[in-house]
Amino acid sequence: MGVKVREKIKGSKEWWIFINHKGRRKAKKIGKDKKVALAVAKKLEAKLVLGETSLDKEKTNYPAFEEYAAKWIGVIVPATCKPSTLGDYKGILNNHVLPVMEKKPVNEITRLMVKNILMKKVNEGFANSTVVHIKNAISGVLNMALDDEMISVNPAHNVGKIFKKQETKLIIEPYTQEELKKALDCFEMNFPKHYPMFLTMGRTGIRYGECLGLQWKDIDFENRFINIERGFSKGKIETPKSGQSRKVDMSLQLSEVLKRLLHQRKIDTLKNGWSIIPKWVFIKDNGNPYHESYSRRIFYEAIEKAELRKIRIHDLRHTYATLRITKGDNVADVSKQLGHHSVKFTMDIYYHWIPGGNKNEVDGLDDTDRNATSRNLSATK
Repeated sequence: MGVKVREKIKGSKEWWIFINHKGRRKAKKIGKDKKVALAVAKKLEAKLVLGETSLDKEKTNYPAFEEYAAKWIGVIVPATCKPSTLGDYKGILNNHVLPVMEKKPVNEITRLMVKNILMKKVNEGFANSTVVHIKNAISGVLNMALDDEMISVNPAHNVGKIFKKQETKLIIEPYTQEELKKALDCFEMNFPKHYPMFLTMGRTGIRYGECLGLQWKDIDFENRFINIERGFSKGKIETPKSGQSRKVDMSLQLSEVLKRLLHQRKIDTLKNGWSIIPKWVFIKDNGNPYHESYSRRIFYEAIEKAELRKIRIHDLRHTYATLRITKGDNVADVSKQLGHHSVKFTMDIYYHWIPGGNKNEVDGLDDTDRNATSRNLSATK
């Protein structure tokens, strides 16, 4: 039994009383004055003790799922997630969750109901990652109802096994050193405005969105490194995928190419009458940064013109990593440059590109006296 006073939405300055009595819950909005809400709660608590309320005869009106969904997507997600994630969750709610649960009172949503929704999506062939996002969206909405004391447990927690155990195989199709050179030569000859950007990706291993998000202030020519501070994702600026900035080294060739690009940018600024040099490193003729789809189209045009096999633009990152690891560079340094959270993660992805690792291990099984091996074989005969 209890009566609590608090804001239903933190920071709203609208005070509510929340009653929990003999398994029944009720919430009532009091107003802007916290003192009034506390006084009402005190009187109500006394009546509950004396049995002078009709609460036991009343039926609590529980909010529908859609009410908390609107608050979750409008308040919680924007405050805790990236803009691209907000868009993903909006789509998940509208396409997969609300058509089934929109009008359902939150107290009537069961764990079995949630599991059935998820299992249906699995059986319809949706990717495991999509089903996990659906579960997270349902759980996030119901967490608000839990905080609001409308439900005692979140039925989206501990729903049990949903997926069959699968081995996920990361498909990596990097270019060889010769293929990468052929691609970059094609850019330099046929798409010169885009050559610096794709050289940057090929020489640093940074992500496509991170490359699009580079600004001139991020580049330290004297010490030859680039600060990765942001990236573009679905047209919006976000923090790097790891959530942390990092420094990546520039090769001599890349440093010289970007210096020439900056010099040309100063000339273009004067010619176009711009007041300042555009802050973005890679821009269109109007000074705006490249759009993701525009640059991706140029990439595919270039590798087709170079008569190279088609790879994803992200595979330039894999190309950088595999080329460095294949020539024996320190894996820890490669991992740091890529912005991976651990060297183990890098090893798990690129283990097969480590030169001679397997041979050294199996050679260790051989006898040190090779003649002894020959004698054993002869004895067998």
